[in-house]
Amino acid sequence: MKTQSLLSAIASAVLLAACAAPAPAPTPAAPAASAAAAEPVYQCNADGARFAVGQPLSPQLEAAARVRAGAGTVRALKPGEAVTMELNGGRLNLDVDARGRVTDVRCG
Repeated sequence: MKTQSLLSAIASAVLLAACAAPAPAPTPAAPAASAAAAEPVYQCNADGARFAVGQPLSPQLEAAARVRAGAGTVRALKPGEAVTMELNGGRLNLDVDARGRVTDVRCG
């Protein structure tokens, strides 16, 4: 008799638990867009880097040209070098000749 009472009590508890209200959904964390908005948006302007044309390529020249052009990144493009062709409005491209001198500056 005790076993039957115990089984009835367990069955009742299981049924009541199944009818209980579901747990509330967790509150969402801060939107990820706010983190992305904190990163600066660069827009390259090659005119600011024209001073580099004719100068020998160096890390200091790359950094100065990037800052003056308002670019987020800079890449040096040497003759015959394979490069990706995607457009990146925040990137400064420095075309360099075989002697290592900057021949042109452009964005993309």
